[in-house]
Amino acid sequence: MTFSIIGTGNMAWFLAKRLTTAGHQCIGIYGRDKAATIELAEWIQAKSYSNIADIYDGEIDVCLLSISDHAIETVAPGLHFKKTVLIHTAGSVDLDLLSKSAVDYAVLWPVYSVVKNNLPNHRNIPCAWQASTPKAQRYVLSLAHGITDVIFEAKDEQRKWLHLSAVVCNNFVNHLMAIGEQTCHDQQLDFNILHPIIAQTFERLQKTSPFLLQTGPAKRGDSITIARHMKLLDNNTDWQRVYSAITTSIENMYRQNDTKNEVKP
Repeated sequence: MTFSIIGTGNMAWFLAKRLTTAGHQCIGIYGRDKAATIELAEWIQAKSYSNIADIYDGEIDVCLLSISDHAIETVAPGLHFKKTVLIHTAGSVDLDLLSKSAVDYAVLWPVYSVVKNNLPNHRNIPCAWQASTPKAQRYVLSLAHGITDVIFEAKDEQRKWLHLSAVVCNNFVNHLMAIGEQTCHDQQLDFNILHPIIAQTFERLQKTSPFLLQTGPAKRGDSITIARHMKLLDNNTDWQRVYSAITTSIENMYRQNDTKNEVKP
């Protein structure tokens, strides 16, 4: 099928490459940054739209809105499709935000952290979808199959909670790693020393619930060690608050579960 993309960020690059590789044809790219638009369009051998109004209804089968979550509310009202299926790719944005912009509309959200300079080549990329009509469902599933082997339907509220979970598991965890890296650097320690224990953490998650894997001073109620750690962070109140908040969360999670060997529902 034919498609165009509104957006020039990481997700736009990923979708452009993955969908064309799957046999779909990219007709054009539109973005606010002219240089970025031309760069992506030339890379994918498509035309660059100088104006969003240049994306004509019926010229393409699908128009993909691959822009930031908050920008969808601004850009979508400028689109009016009766034939072209409109699809946004945001995890935390309701499907019906597109209801005044197209007759047939859908959501296709890859639950994955994408960076355009290191695009994934594998197909283990979970994709959530939702569609307003049978036509939109056919089109969004066709595109999804071009991206991944892991496809599931998720309604608005489910996607919002999944997006929150993804932020915690990916963005927050990465930030904690950055804190650990900076701490090692400040103490003239090699951050690579922590790589084995980091790898161990994620290897264990392949087979066991993280609830059951929790260890450390907060889990075992070691207030003396916690106080020592908090003292070390006296000169960095941001990190101290992060440590305190996560420690309290761990303590509360396991205090509230009488049966330590069962995952909380």
